[in-house]
Amino acid sequence: MTQHTIVVGDIHGCYDELLELLDKVAFSPNDRVIAVGDLIVKGPKNREVLDLFSADSRFSAVLGNHDLTILRRWRGEPVSLKESQKACLDELQEGQAHHAAYLESLPLMIDLGTHLVVHAGVRPGVPLSAQSIEDLTELRTLGEDRTSREGIPWYEHYQDEKLVVFGHWPAPVPRLGRRAYGIDTGCVYGFKLTAYVIETGRFVAVQARLAYDQLRRKS
Repeated sequence: MTQHTIVVGDIHGCYDELLELLDKVAFSPNDRVIAVGDLIVKGPKNREVLDLFSADSRFSAVLGNHDLTILRRWRGEPVSLKESQKACLDELQEGQAHHAAYLESLPLMIDLGTHLVVHAGVRPGVPLSAQSIEDLTELRTLGEDRTSREGIPWYEHYQDEKLVVFGHWPAPVPRLGRRAYGIDTGCVYGFKLTAYVIETGRFVAVQARLAYDQLRRKS
């Protein structure tokens, strides 16, 4: 049976939608799931998402900016927290050591040969080995402020050989660059959870059950 690699957009604790998406894409025992990061924060079932990913070897993920903030807080680093991040910490207090160990194990990128999975972006012209943590987890545009939504999107200038699949920057439909696909379609904000199947080039999406959080300028 053919193995499929199913790359899933920002889950943000939307566990029920994730299960529905996997059912719609006909996820099988031979398949693998790779999440683009931000497994947690803002949504209703962060614990369930982490339990699934940490328990099933078919599931893997890269580290997202919200995942990283939670992890840094658990490390004891002096990071400021948003209300949604504080709520997530409270939810994950039981079993914190297990959850922290899992997040610590996540890479910043997953190289699939023809494709590369990252959370936010890849700075054009910079070797993969020299990409910064900040760009990989926060990059949107190529101006002075990498987090800004105003300016030239990084994926409009990215032309390297590997096709990048990323999340972080929600949009109603996937963001399609020449060599990069953004699949954060804002499930936690009441829009959709999207997957991209590497072997078929197919996008599959399910509708969010609720708007669990408000879409803001900084997310």
